[in-house]
Amino acid sequence: MTVSEQLGLLENINGHTPFYEKVLDGRQVPLRAFAVDILQMNVGKVCNLSCKHCHVGAGPARTESMDRTVMEQCLEVLAACDIPTVDITGGAPELNPHLEWFIGKAAPLGRRLIVRSNLVVLHDAPYARYIDIFAAHGVEIVASLPDYTGARTDRQRGNGTFAKIVAMLQTLNGRGYGREGTGLTLNLVHNPVGAYLPGSEKALEHEYRARLGGDHGIAFNSLFCLTNIPVGRYLEYLVRSGNYEAYIGELCSRYNPAAVECAMCRNTVSVAWDGTLYDCDFNQMLGLRMSRGTPDHISRFDSAKLSSRVIAVNNHCYGCVAGSGSSCRGCTVN
Repeated sequence: MTVSEQLGLLENINGHTPFYEKVLDGRQVPLRAFAVDILQMNVGKVCNLSCKHCHVGAGPARTESMDRTVMEQCLEVLAACDIPTVDITGGAPELNPHLEWFIGKAAPLGRRLIVRSNLVVLHDAPYARYIDIFAAHGVEIVASLPDYTGARTDRQRGNGTFAKIVAMLQTLNGRGYGREGTGLTLNLVHNPVGAYLPGSEKALEHEYRARLGGDHGIAFNSLFCLTNIPVGRYLEYLVRSGNYEAYIGELCSRYNPAAVECAMCRNTVSVAWDGTLYDCDFNQMLGLRMSRGTPDHISRFDSAKLSSRVIAVNNHCYGCVAGSGSSCRGCTVN
């Protein structure tokens, strides 16, 4: 499904108010950013996996990869601006040939440095070195584990992935990740394996701790629950399975104004592999550019303008503000 086809489909929310109008009805003003606290870098769409839920459409056949010039421009922005968090995602970030160099340059800046990993890639000999690199630089690892059962995780990420993820979590625990007093943070990400919203983050974290700890001796810091946003392969899955209208209806009916105020786009700027700026990673995959007059490339970064910009929205945005809200750091509303 092409990007234009996805955008056309997202306009079809029969019987529900378009997201932009819903926000205006409740706030009387468009959704705006209030800060740039997070620079999220999508360093490429190359991945060792082809997960069924992936909004990026990442996989081994993709070629898009952030080059060193764009990474240097990101470093220049970080040196000039007091942005506390750098959040590196993909694809599999480890497959970007410049990631090790970037981490070595970014770590001395003293920012919170996050890498989102599928962990399976760390079993491959050329990338196992990243275990040492992450630990040496105090990189926070955010690891995707859709479910604490093997069958459900394998259903989404591919056969055999659960066993590899568990083994790598045990290896990371052995290096101090997820253990108290080490300063090495290991967070897990849950997203539903199906066409429904995640349950209570607090309750699911308790279940993950009990099952992973009891069955595999695994420790971790926090669990983040993410709603599957209807973009990319997940949108295609919804259409293919006949669940699109029901799922969109569920997102719309669970609209939470409090979650709108906490939406991650309001303090995040997303940098694409080619340096183009977006309001979030989901908008990036839909090619939904920032509002007119806002800097459109990392080389033209303007903190003041970006901190007060009008957010570009579409109906997929209902996914981030349904129920307890969803962000790259889990639920947004208690």
